Amino acid sequence: MNEKILRALVEAGAIKKINIRAKGSTIYVEAYSGSQAITATTLKGKLKTWGTIDSAAKWVRSLGVGEMRLDVVSWQPEQRRLQV
Repeated sequence: MNEKILRALVEAGAIKKINIRAKGSTIYVEAYSGSQAITATTLKGKLKTWGTIDSAAKWVRSLGVGEMRLDVVSWQPEQRRLQV
């Protein structure tokens, strides 16, 4: 789900919680509408990722969300990204 749609859902109160997940070197955002996870994507439909946890948190805050959960169980901060 791209930023424009996600922002509209947040404003409508449809998003119940947001998780910032870090797996390997990839940091991404999942939003929950009920029990279903919706992953943030770019306008082209690819997974939206961030280079740092604080930049992901700033983006979530810019959506109007003040509370989020951070999941770093699988995070490897020194791992290099794979070139795709």
